[in-house]
Amino acid sequence: MEPLSIFDIYKIGVGPSSSHTLGPWKAALRFKDDLSGKTFDKIEIHLYGSLSKTGKGHATGKAVQLGLLGLEPETISVETIEITINQIRDTKQLNVNGKLIVFDPATDIHFHNYALPDHPNTLSFKAEEKGMVILEDTYLSVGGGFILKVGEPELKDRKVNLPFPINSGLDLDNHCKNTGLGVSAIVLENELHFRDRQGIDQATSEIFNTMLNSVFRGCYTEGVLPGGLNVKRRAKGINQKLLSGATFQDADEWLEAVKKSSNDFDSINRWISCFALAVNEENAAMGRIVTSPTNGAAGVIPAVLLYYYCFCKNKGMSDIQKFLFASGEIGCIFKKNATISAAVGGCQAEIGVSSAMAAGGLTEVLGGTDKQVLMAAEIAMEHHLGMTCDPVGGLVQIPCIERNAMGAIKAITASNLALSGNPADAVIIFDTVVKTMWDTAQEMNVKYKETSEGGLAFNLPVMPNC
Repeated sequence: MEPLSIFDIYKIGVGPSSSHTLGPWKAALRFKDDLSGKTFDKIEIHLYGSLSKTGKGHATGKAVQLGLLGLEPETISVETIEITINQIRDTKQLNVNGKLIVFDPATDIHFHNYALPDHPNTLSFKAEEKGMVILEDTYLSVGGGFILKVGEPELKDRKVNLPFPINSGLDLDNHCKNTGLGVSAIVLENELHFRDRQGIDQATSEIFNTMLNSVFRGCYTEGVLPGGLNVKRRAKGINQKLLSGATFQDADEWLEAVKKSSNDFDSINRWISCFALAVNEENAAMGRIVTSPTNGAAGVIPAVLLYYYCFCKNKGMSDIQKFLFASGEIGCIFKKNATISAAVGGCQAEIGVSSAMAAGGLTEVLGGTDKQVLMAAEIAMEHHLGMTCDPVGGLVQIPCIERNAMGAIKAITASNLALSGNPADAVIIFDTVVKTMWDTAQEMNVKYKETSEGGLAFNLPVMPNC
């Protein structure tokens, strides 16, 4: 298996979907780079399967245009996205590698209502010069913002020899047993072979600050989410009630107020939901979030991490790193042995994986053993098995936003159960639940895999025009 860094799982990007927005965006950037030095006067994009069926609601068409422009999801000013997209629509022109070509999104982006055999999230780009094809590439968006160019191996340029190779929970457990190190310490030793300590510190700080700022923005933004469902933002209302209407200049000041607020069970429970809703309301509005492990599930990790940071004893950034190391490794194991794509495995692959990651990370910082970390992750996933992906209208809103709050609560419960139990008594182990999730994914009816053709998406009386 290819080595994975936790920073492959945690990516800073733009909503609403890692597989339908971030992946196609990165594919477009790759195609733009491959066009460098070539002469062309026309570009077409073809979207297949789930990318087509829910692509409009997931902003796939917008993402590929932004990628062809060379704009990066990590750094783009999200406030300029709609302005840029409207300019392309109105002028029917696109600047690719400094060359201005005629491009009409209405006719040059094609939505095909069928899937290709390689993957349900497939897209292709074709560049022409005077009617002759100059370059044509096909990409798979395999979940979590990962892309695979057809004909190339995934992560083909990565050559890393890790001191502690981890392809399963058993591998992780054995490394901990043989060295006496905890989960996060083992992961850190591996990460030092991807980048130096300064780079790790900088990356974890950027991830945490991006998560924090996405929660903060969501807690102070109101209105209706785009897309036609008329879903009202709720995080701001919850935040106002819990802080008695107080406002703050920045996220750090707000966070200190949260830490000093009432810490009774009901209030903490509301805060956890507020954190999760805030992130995924931002995600639904094409805001900046951290893919963890996907955009649609991006609220679970921040909600559980901020729960720990605000309402448990913590050691600041050192604990944040431990949380991200342990949780990220859980995500890597799911990525290697199953899937983190809802188009392949349903929502168990997104909310289920994020909940398992959060449970493992929380257990690590609360002092759990490596076996308890894996036990917590197993419990969290066990109670998401079979969860379908049925986004109403192809939008990452209903039931996705609320599912993040539920996934966060399940993660905390799973951690508490693992810390209170004895892993030696567990009947089901982590690797078993990973395999079971993958088996379930393969047997799940395709209409429950991010097609909006089943479940809640199918039974809504009136569908929006999106």
